[in-house]
Amino acid sequence: MPDDKLKGWNYLPEVPLKTSPFFTWPLNPLEMAKWLWNSWFLITEKLIFLGISFACYVWFQPPLEDMKTLEIGWLALIYMRNILLTLIVAGSLHLWFYTWSAQGQKLKFDPRPLMINGKQFTLGGQVRDNMVWTLGTGVLIWTAFEAVCFWALANGYMRLITFEADPVWFVAIFFLIPIWESFYFYLIHRLLHVPFLYRHVHSLHHRNINVGPWSGMSMHPVEQAIFLGSVFIHFLIGAHPVHILFHLQYYFLTAITTHTGFQGLLINDRNRLSLGTFHHQMHHRYFECNYGSLEIPWDKWFGSFHDGTVEANEKMQARRRKMMG
Repeated sequence: MPDDKLKGWNYLPEVPLKTSPFFTWPLNPLEMAKWLWNSWFLITEKLIFLGISFACYVWFQPPLEDMKTLEIGWLALIYMRNILLTLIVAGSLHLWFYTWSAQGQKLKFDPRPLMINGKQFTLGGQVRDNMVWTLGTGVLIWTAFEAVCFWALANGYMRLITFEADPVWFVAIFFLIPIWESFYFYLIHRLLHVPFLYRHVHSLHHRNINVGPWSGMSMHPVEQAIFLGSVFIHFLIGAHPVHILFHLQYYFLTAITTHTGFQGLLINDRNRLSLGTFHHQMHHRYFECNYGSLEIPWDKWFGSFHDGTVEANEKMQARRRKMMG
């Protein structure tokens, strides 16, 4: 690998990594439109999960009237739905990338395989450990938060937004959820890197230095609750049941897709679906950089941005040396 490229990686995207053009000056309307199009339209994670949330609402969602009381019937239904969604998304991605090795090392950031054994994994192996935390406490907390929101909507404790009554706000909420995620995630992520919380909570997620699909929601239950707790913003702004579905499915399932360890899904040697970001992959390896996402450039503003270049890597190492004395 040339000296002007970071060493130790199997695949590097085009660097320096770019953040959202909505926060650069002067504003470039063409770049802004391109960013929005690439983030949402044609075949994207956001559009796929939006479609899944509407499908779940139409075919697998109990009537709001039935959710006025917390009953085992509808609670079990949404729990099983969430288990099935997790198994389909994480399971199929794991099969494609790791069991079948359908695209080999193409677009894979880290050249190393997932760990079969490792002392840091309490359940004897990276994938098994990740699956237990994801399917165990992760889906349970996801379901519990959905249940609270649906119950609140049914009983009038959360404002119900309908397309008929307020079409603009109904549509706008879908676009605002990922923006809120970018804002919220940076703040809680920096909090989780406070030494006490890192040691007792966040370090479980960071067992995954090299990530796979099951790594995304492999977190301590406290972190899972904090992360998914972003949905409670709807007590302030209101929601329709499909907003709650999209919000939590987007948070939970994109955590899975962005931790595949691959830049995207190749079909006939073309990247048909962008998945993991090198930006977050570097966080798992280097720890002290890229706490947020590329949507809102918090890391740039607070000096923790690693753009994938050798120069940025040297600056990060200098920060580390300064912090250590």
